[in-house]
Amino acid sequence: MSRDIPLVELHRRRVLQGLGLAGAGAGALLGTQGVGADDRDKDEETESDVDLEGAYGGGEYTLPELPYDYDALEPAIDARIMELHHSAHHQGYVDGTNAALDELEGMREADDYEGIKRAKRDLSFNLSGHVNHAIFWENMDPEGGGEPEGKLCDRLIEDFGSVSAFREEFSAAAEAVESNGWAWLFYEPLADQLIVGQVESQNRLEHQDATPLLGLDVWEHAYYLQYENRRGEYVDSWWDVVDWDDVAQRYEAALSYW
Repeated sequence: MSRDIPLVELHRRRVLQGLGLAGAGAGALLGTQGVGADDRDKDEETESDVDLEGAYGGGEYTLPELPYDYDALEPAIDARIMELHHSAHHQGYVDGTNAALDELEGMREADDYEGIKRAKRDLSFNLSGHVNHAIFWENMDPEGGGEPEGKLCDRLIEDFGSVSAFREEFSAAAEAVESNGWAWLFYEPLADQLIVGQVESQNRLEHQDATPLLGLDVWEHAYYLQYENRRGEYVDSWWDVVDWDDVAQRYEAALSYW
């Protein structure tokens, strides 16, 4: 990666990539090729449609429309859960992000940072929630399920031993999240590998510099109306709507970026 790019610009583009806004073009925007342990695909242009329209615009964060109807993921996730999850919970993270940014701007104008600790916590929690959900919606599709293919499949086998072993580890991580949180498949660039992680709440136990590829929300609001306390049943059903094409595109984008 080029060392001549200002750190703030790298951070901005990393946020955009996490939202899916930078897509596979991140490497091209940086003017550098993605690098891995074996220079995977460094001479290839990655085609991707992971752009997430509506997550940011007009100088503020915004709630993106779902790429499907609220009832489209049934029976895995019912319509009422999807409606509340998207229109209320995700909207709350968007509103909280913008409110925290407004508060920080007011502090700068007043040159008074007495409440900065709370504001920074609010920003971290809410912006993380926005990014997490923006990816989560795109990770699912009414025609999803089945098995990954191509380079993503090969990489899952390389890093986990088999696709089924990956699924078992991911499901176990999701079921074992303490209280509210997420299970994620990340691309970790330092070791050039895929890893499964847990994120408590929206932003704790974060894997710094890792790129999120596939996430499962296990906050109770994501499943309780339908599955009550049967989180494992929810996790099992969720695999039926995973959009492996989206995950593969995010993997290709991560390789292109790095």
